[in-house]
Amino acid sequence: MSIEVKDLSYVYSPGTPYAAAALNGISISINEGDYLGIIGKTGSGKSTFIQHLNALIKLQNGSIKVFDIDLTQKKPDLKRLRGTVGMVMQYPEYQLFDETVEKDVAYGPKNLGLSDEEIKGRVREAIELVGLSYEEVKDRSPFELSGGQKRRIAIAGVIAMRPRVLILDEPTAGLDPRGKKDIMSLVKRLKETSSPTIIIISHDMDAVAENCDKVALFSEGLIKAVGTPREIFYNARLLEENEMDVPSVVKIANEMKKRGAVLDGEPVKREELIDAVRRWRSE
Repeated sequence: MSIEVKDLSYVYSPGTPYAAAALNGISISINEGDYLGIIGKTGSGKSTFIQHLNALIKLQNGSIKVFDIDLTQKKPDLKRLRGTVGMVMQYPEYQLFDETVEKDVAYGPKNLGLSDEEIKGRVREAIELVGLSYEEVKDRSPFELSGGQKRRIAIAGVIAMRPRVLILDEPTAGLDPRGKKDIMSLVKRLKETSSPTIIIISHDMDAVAENCDKVALFSEGLIKAVGTPREIFYNARLLEENEMDVPSVVKIANEMKKRGAVLDGEPVKREELIDAVRRWRSE
């Protein structure tokens, strides 16, 4: 188990006329190695939830344990927590600030108190993991890079801390189809090479269905369902009640079945749909 959350509640501006409940007693277990997609309408509590996982938001009620770090303690080890849980916020390229790419990516490892040699090695490794050449970009200003390169460098700054859990808030936001595909391919590569547990918040149902092995649906500060993409995205009633869209592959499969196609299984990924159609047409 990498993360255990029990009865987590949170109220913004408590005790004031502006008090607003964001989370209402949610519980979830996230296993090491999970690739979890968190979905839900704006205001459903998704971002409030993930910001609890590395203590960007202070715990009010409930309990959270990240590996052996217990956030209910009076003084949890926040330095170790933030080295364990890496957070890539929405539009992370706007958080770039230093004069060179190398210095920007090195900021997090420096805060861990590592040696200069260790920092340099981690920076090179992180930049190359996100698909850029260390030698070509290390001395450039991050503000001179393209939009896609900036996002990659922002992600490199997080993975240079070698987190065991990597959280990304809307990783495909603002990107064109090619950019979305590239970023999700990058996240997949990071899961395989550096961060074994991945959590993404996304309104992109196609990205969630194609990449995640587990989905949590948030609504009104509650977790309404947790399951595989197939269990969530073929539950029409659940999606309708919570005003959620359906991935393109599921829409196509459902429409084909309505028109008489006999597709085996319930495809959620593009390759699954292609294989199902091939089997049907070969019969």
